[in-house]
Amino acid sequence: MKWLELVQVAGATLAAAVTVTVLYALGVRLTAIAGDARTTQPGWVRPLSYVCFGLCGVAVLFGLYLIIPYFSK
Repeated sequence: MKWLELVQVAGATLAAAVTVTVLYALGVRLTAIAGDARTTQPGWVRPLSYVCFGLCGVAVLFGLYLIIPYFSK
């Protein structure tokens, strides 16, 4: 068995999972901050949360592109 390839796949999987989780959590946090009526927030907080959600969606779609054989032909 080629152990180096196994470690590379495991590392890439861990990095991708952490990236998607952090982007989603950051998007949720920024949305909550932007929705807080008690404080005034900068105008860039809500658009930045949408960017985080968008990047999370792009990462998920790219993962589906890699997994589904029909798209990689």
